[in-house]
Formats: sequence, structure tokens, C-alpha cells
Amino acid sequence: MKVVIDTNVFVASLRSRRGASFKLVSLLPSDKFSIAISVPLVFEYEDAIKRLESTDITKQDIGAFVDFLCKIGLHQEIFFLWRPFLPDPTDDHVLEVAVAAGCDAIVTYNKRDFKGIEKFGLRILDPRELLSEIGVLK
Repeated sequence: MKVVIDTNVFVASLRSRRGASFKLVSLLPSDKFSIAISVPLVFEYEDAIKRLESTDITKQDIGAFVDFLCKIGLHQEIFFLWRPFLPDPTDDHVLEVAVAAGCDAIVTYNKRDFKGIEKFGLRILDPRELLSEIGVLK
């Protein structure tokens, strides 16, 4: 299974070690699913993580995490722009990566922001649903 992970999932995983997002991120890299990334998406990940108010996360930690995602992610160039398609234009680049990479789903906590992506053969899953699908949660 190939997915794009929305920024809010990575932010949630760094805020708490108890949730499904942390469990999902702790599985990376995985033989059960892979993640697609793009340059704009990686910049968004980094920007959002830098805004975390936690003093436990250093600049070095952020850099190492982003480097890790770049190392394990499937790098996807974007050749077609589907914009505007989603209600929030800042989410369109997530859709573009998913379509261009031939992903199965977008993993997000903001499902309503991605309504209509079924037209592209994509599903919307939250981290718990993906974990259930890959057999990590029952």
C-alpha cells in the first residue's frame, strides 16, 4: 500500500507517544506500506514541525526527522497540477503527490478537507484506520 501522510499526522506523532499517529510513524520504514513525498510537502512538514511549541524538540531533531522522511519516502515529481480541487487550496499539493505517485490513500486527521478525492481513485484514512488495514491494530 502506498500513501501520502498529511502534515497533521506527523505533528500529532511528535506531540504524543500514545496515539495512532505515533504508532504509524514508529513503523517507518515498513514493508506493509510506503509513503510518497514531494519537495513542497517536505518543506511543509519541516515548517509545521518547527512551529511545535515543545522545547523537547531541537532543530537537530527536526532536521534528522525530515532527513529520515526524505531517505525512506518515495520521491515524486509533480507534472500535473489539479488545482484548485479541494476546499482548502493549501491541501491541493497533498492531492497532487497522491495522484502523481499512484497512491492508494491519503492519511489525515482532517478527512473533510479531502472530500471528493475518490474521483482520483484515492481513499481517505486516519492513522488508526491505516493501522487496522495493515494488520497492526485489530
